Amino acid sequence: MSEPRSPKAPRGPRRVGIVVFDGMTALDAVGPAEAFTDAVAPRGGAAPYEVVTLGLSKRVCTSDSGFAIRPARTLADAPPCHTILVPGGQGLRKPHVMSVVAAWIAQSARRAERVASVCTGIYGIAPSGLLDGRRVTTHWKFAKDVAARFPKLRVHENELFIKDGRFYTSAGVTSGIDLALALIEEDLGPAASLAVARGLVVYVKRPGGQAQFSEPLRFQTANPDKYGELVAYVAAHLGEDLTVEALAQRMAVSPRQFSRQCRAALATTPAELVQRMRLDEAKTRLLEREATVSVVAESVGFRSADAFRRAFEGRFGIAPSDYRKRFGNTAVAKGLGA
Repeated sequence: MSEPRSPKAPRGPRRVGIVVFDGMTALDAVGPAEAFTDAVAPRGGAAPYEVVTLGLSKRVCTSDSGFAIRPARTLADAPPCHTILVPGGQGLRKPHVMSVVAAWIAQSARRAERVASVCTGIYGIAPSGLLDGRRVTTHWKFAKDVAARFPKLRVHENELFIKDGRFYTSAGVTSGIDLALALIEEDLGPAASLAVARGLVVYVKRPGGQAQFSEPLRFQTANPDKYGELVAYVAAHLGEDLTVEALAQRMAVSPRQFSRQCRAALATTPAELVQRMRLDEAKTRLLEREATVSVVAESVGFRSADAFRRAFEGRFGIAPSDYRKRFGNTAVAKGLGA
């Protein structure tokens, strides 16, 4: 897909224009804004970013949680921006707001180095047509709606954020901070991004290819009673004996009764529950640590590396070593989900 050229390097601070509107999700805007504001140039000097809020009018905007933000500028008199960022929120999905923002994006994106959305901020960009044919993501609750409304988009609902050309899309609210850290790393290098992450007390990188819901959270959400507690126990003891007999003893029931209750409560067998949680954690350890595949396999409770490889490939359709190469050295180092 051809796209207009954009500036290669800013002469001064990179201006980040954040669109604000009534009914936005405050953290979608404030999280990335704090990250950019906290960034420091690698060799000192002037602040590397200038954050500017851009409203549909000069009127104070109220977020869906009640926070008030007075726009510094309006879309009509917005200065050229190095980065344009559109937060999500129910207010953006109102037809008038969506059309105004999309029209402005269509015009202003030509002068920007990159355009990004946080969560449902994609509703403000997609109508412009600039995302047609591109890989995108959004909050998992809205992925199907986005795909239905904008069928030319290639929606990937299980990624935290994705880069496709000059366009970046991200998932739920906190992933906006992940995205901002990745953009800071692109501009200033990994040391600057790490310094911001430390200041914000967040992970510097959450893998872009990692599912938005971990297996433990999904199971606990489905069943918050004693079987939710069982899920927490399994997550904390992946390298230990998690056979049906051992777990049944912990639950003070017979193995047969335990298997029946587990299927009723979590819609899966004990063995499937344990294996899915082990493999889910293995994905994270493959990307976060320098350990070999064999060490990762042992750390999450597999008896052999071969058994781990077969299970991993059967579940995810990719070998552990290939997964690490694809999402570890390149995609994760750059903070991208491509």
